[in-house]
Amino acid sequence: MPSLTRDGAVFVLDLGEDENRFNPDWVAGVNAALDKVEVAESPKALVISARGKIWSNGLDLDWFAANVGEVNDFLGDVHGLLARVLAFGTPVIAAIQGHCFAAGAMLALACDERVMRSDRGYFCLPEVDIFIPFTPGMSALIQARLAPQTAHEAMTTGRRFGGEDAAATGIAQLAVSEDEVLPSAVARADELAGKDQNTLATIKQRMYADTVAILNDRSANSMPGLGD
Repeated sequence: MPSLTRDGAVFVLDLGEDENRFNPDWVAGVNAALDKVEVAESPKALVISARGKIWSNGLDLDWFAANVGEVNDFLGDVHGLLARVLAFGTPVIAAIQGHCFAAGAMLALACDERVMRSDRGYFCLPEVDIFIPFTPGMSALIQARLAPQTAHEAMTTGRRFGGEDAAATGIAQLAVSEDEVLPSAVARADELAGKDQNTLATIKQRMYADTVAILNDRSANSMPGLGD
């Protein structure tokens, strides 16, 4: 489960050490951590990290299969989390030490910047290969945060971007060795920690107003026939 620590101005939200898939308990844990960061004293910044081979493998499809009637309500919560991170008033850096797939990749894109491991681990949007079209909110988020050609390739081919490729295409801002991922992300977060929370939140909310609105439109992002 996600856990939160603080060292000086920088909070570190550890997503966990397994596949870190999105289910109700996990999303609630992330939101609870964001609640604490939001009300904490400034200066502050947030790093979202994980342990093991995976940063996040996206939606918990086993939970979906076992809870069909609750899927649409939960999808609304997932999109709400993405919108919250995208417009968060505290600088957010993703420290991606391993695989970052599907909704996990979208959570990383909602962060302000991304530091990836250079030698192992992929950023990937595999929806085209697993027969799951992007919701309107997911499409809007990806296209708001990636250059048009990069978004097109990532969304329509399911390409797996290693750290170096991710940095070259603007998916990540930095690709470093495994032992430098978290320290580099923390150092960058510390540089940004002095930003005024209200000002930064307003800038992001206005910059991404259309994307946030689509992400928060629960009906637009629902799957017909589930939970009706």
